[in-house]
Amino acid sequence: MTNKGGAKHLKTLPAPVDWPIHRKEVKWVVKPSAGPHPIRRCFPLLLIVRELLGLAKNRSEAKTMISSGHVKVDGKEKLKDDYPVGSMDVVEISAINKIFRVLPSNKGLVLHPIEKGEKDYKLCKIVGKKTVENGQVQLNLHDGKNVLLKIGDPRQPKEDVYHIHDVLKMRIPENEILAHLKFEDGILGLVDRGKNMGIFVEVTKIVQRVWPSQPSLALTDGKGNQFETIVDYVFPIGKGEPWVTLPQDDSA
Repeated sequence: MTNKGGAKHLKTLPAPVDWPIHRKEVKWVVKPSAGPHPIRRCFPLLLIVRELLGLAKNRSEAKTMISSGHVKVDGKEKLKDDYPVGSMDVVEISAINKIFRVLPSNKGLVLHPIEKGEKDYKLCKIVGKKTVENGQVQLNLHDGKNVLLKIGDPRQPKEDVYHIHDVLKMRIPENEILAHLKFEDGILGLVDRGKNMGIFVEVTKIVQRVWPSQPSLALTDGKGNQFETIVDYVFPIGKGEPWVTLPQDDSA
């Protein structure tokens, strides 16, 4: 018997809870294609155009708009309505001359309007790294992109100053590194998962633990409240000042 593989369709009831859909009025919803973000942490492009922005009345109108090249994600035209759009992605809608950055909030992912000067870069978290051919180092980013570091001497890789959980400020769509934010005490971040999702915090201390092996973070929010969460739940966004603009309610 052959392997069936994943389902190509998605019903509204098991869809992510933060999707703005009418679960009792319709049975099916577009399923995001395989891409840079997992299904639980993204929007298909159709939902952004039709539900979130109200630029189309039905899927046919939304598909026409998207396939005509009116929508860009991270500076590149996306022509498929099931393309997955996730955290920190920059969405530009030329039909209404507006630009948005996808950010986590206490209600899930939201579209935050940004100015034109901010559309040329995004923040990418390093989620993995490995050595590839000829001693070069490959950085794997949270949005599915990879960055290849040119190493002069593999025995003394002075160019490799990056670590997992660090954040890169990337020029888009060229995928060029503009700045490097080291993951350390005192950085600012957004909680992007869990019950505290969307809270703007300062990392007061990185707590190393024997079990579980992943360190936890002591955090302080804008109201002075203190709590802890695991390192994977925090997305660093700057030190001293955020590198991206935030919704007013999420600012410290």
